[in-house]
Amino acid sequence: MIQLAVFDMAGTTIDDGGAVYLALAEAVRETGATVAPGDLQTWMGTEKHAALSALITLGGGTATPELIDAAYSRFAKILAENYAARPPKPLPGIPETLRQLRAEGIQIALTTGFTRAVATGILDGLGWQIGAPTADNTVSIDALVCGDEVAAGRPAPYLIHRAMECTGVVDVARVLTAGDTVVDVQAGINAGVAHTVGVLTGELTAQDFADAGFSRESHQRVSILASVAEIPAHMNDK
Repeated sequence: MIQLAVFDMAGTTIDDGGAVYLALAEAVRETGATVAPGDLQTWMGTEKHAALSALITLGGGTATPELIDAAYSRFAKILAENYAARPPKPLPGIPETLRQLRAEGIQIALTTGFTRAVATGILDGLGWQIGAPTADNTVSIDALVCGDEVAAGRPAPYLIHRAMECTGVVDVARVLTAGDTVVDVQAGINAGVAHTVGVLTGELTAQDFADAGFSRESHQRVSILASVAEIPAHMNDK
C-alpha cells in the first residue's frame, strides 16, 4: 500500500508553458555562454543554481559564485515576468487526481528545484494550499520540498527523502514518485522507492526516457505514463 506520492511541479503537475526552460536558457545566454538544447534538457529538473553553473560551464563560460548568483537573480526575474504574462495552471486532471489520492489516504508531497519563495508563489497563484483537506474542495497537499532545502537536488534522492521526513513516512517501499525529466526518474531510483513514474506532460517523449535507459525491461520499478492523472488506475493494476 502506497502511503506517500511525491510529485514534481513544473511539467508534472503544473503547466507553466515551458517558462522554466525559457528563463533558464535566457539567464545563461545573458552571461555570454551558449546553450545547447541537449544540455538544457539534461539539466532540467535539477536545483537551479546547480543547473546554471553546469550550463554556463558547458556553454563556454566560467561559473564563478558571483556569476551564478547574478544569473540566478536574472533567472528568477525572467521567470516571474513569464509567469505574470502566462500564469501557471494545473495540468489536465491533476486537481482531481490529488483529491482522489488524498481521499484514499495517500499523502501528497510536491518537490521542485525552485527555491521555496518561487514555489510557494506558484502554489498561491493556483490557490493550492499545504495542510489538511478543506470542505470547499480546495486542492491541498501535505508537504512541499524545495531545492534550497536539501544538500543536493535531483538526481540525488534527498528531495524525496525529505518529503518522507516531512510526512512521517519511514518505509521507501510505501512511496511512489513521479516527474517529467530524466533526473526525476533517476532520483526515484536513487531513493529506492517502491515505484518511479516518468510522465510525458513535460518536454520528453517515451523514446527520450527509453534512450536514457528507463524502461520496465531495465528497471522493474519504473513506468512511463502519459500523465500523473493515470497514476490512480496504474496503482490499482498493480
